[in-house]
Amino acid sequence: MTNKMNWPSGILTFWFDDLEPKDWWNKNDTVDVQIKDRFFELWEEQKSKTADTFLETPETALAAVILFDQFPRNMFRDSADAFSTDHLAQQIAEKAVDQGLDEQLAKKQRPFLYMPFMHAEDIRLQNKSVALFTKLGSNQKFANDHRDAIVKYGRFPHRNTILGRSMRPGEQEAIDAGMNW
Repeated sequence: MTNKMNWPSGILTFWFDDLEPKDWWNKNDTVDVQIKDRFFELWEEQKSKTADTFLETPETALAAVILFDQFPRNMFRDSADAFSTDHLAQQIAEKAVDQGLDEQLAKKQRPFLYMPFMHAEDIRLQNKSVALFTKLGSNQKFANDHRDAIVKYGRFPHRNTILGRSMRPGEQEAIDAGMNW
């Protein structure tokens, strides 16, 4: 468990120093367990707070976005809870960008502040994702692919089973063709 007073630095140190980039993008049961063991209690304690609570510094906003966007995808892999705090991560990210906090972060950190936009099943946020990642010069292909899925389907088909949604025409074919990030 991370010290409650220093939880933002604990998250950022873990994410950017203790893990390697491959750990961010690839399924790894060991990393999933580490995240759940170290951060589940913090996630539980913080998830009922408002977005404004996390905008004190750029680092706090980034740590909160990782806590509410990235960590649930590890802690609750293959379950609906993986997306349960996306709305909070999206609100924090949007307010942080509106306040220019992203510009105060290192270039390697910014993609994680922007990731809630890419994960959103909302075309407005998807368009913001494409604009931010294009400006950053990073992850543009993934941002465009995610937006294209929302334009075509209005949602991410690969989440249907986990979220108990019925498949619409063409969605299973899209998943089979690789739209399963």
